Amino acid sequence: MDATIKLPQALKAKLMLWTDASFHDMEEIDNTQSVPDLERVLCRVFGVDLAEPKRGVVLELYVQTVLFCRKCSFNKEQTSAVLSIIKSVHEANIETPLNNIEQCFSYCKELLLCHSVRRPPFSINLFGSKEADFILKYIYNSYMRHYKLYKYIFTPQVKLDLSLTYSDEDSLATGAEASLKKEDSTDTQDTSLTEPEESMLGPTSELKAMIETEVREQMMRVSVQLDKRMKEIADQQHNTLDSPHPNHKTKK
Repeated sequence: MDATIKLPQALKAKLMLWTDASFHDMEEIDNTQSVPDLERVLCRVFGVDLAEPKRGVVLELYVQTVLFCRKCSFNKEQTSAVLSIIKSVHEANIETPLNNIEQCFSYCKELLLCHSVRRPPFSINLFGSKEADFILKYIYNSYMRHYKLYKYIFTPQVKLDLSLTYSDEDSLATGAEASLKKEDSTDTQDTSLTEPEESMLGPTSELKAMIETEVREQMMRVSVQLDKRMKEIADQQHNTLDSPHPNHKTKK
């Protein structure tokens, strides 16, 4: 596998209050009403420096998040935290071109818990139980449902380059040549090498065909197993996302 391709990793949640958008930034965002001006402000606040269409997709994600927070009447602290949460989930998604939806959704729920349970210095009760539920449903509907689309836009495509090495080819050829030389030891040295070469092609070609057939069969079996596993994960994830109920019990 190429060294630039990262494997999905478990991420540790942390507090996101004022992480990306400061109090001053939130005042400017609150005072901005039109969508084009809001895109300009968010582009500066989050340092979006991407080419199209990535730039437009990211800004649309942030703008819709701000509009959602306004609809829920969130204050500056809450809006800043939600923006940072959605940004962190997006960055976790595009970190690898491989499937990491389970890690992303688990990370999202842990981030919400960090802002819904009072346990200083690890978490704060910035959101109530209903507010956290609204945020989780919003992230699921606006981002998780389009998880593959975001990954397709922001991550490179991965292609499998399979090459086969026949380790027994040289030994078979050497053995065949030695056997033929032993049988023809009574002949003159002017005997043509065409006949041994032709006889070597028989077992070598047969070996290649056997190996290629076996590899194809193994790849088909693995592909079927992977498809079955991916379907199970998708069904399980769909059932989990349809009824999100994060635990918000406060430690006494």
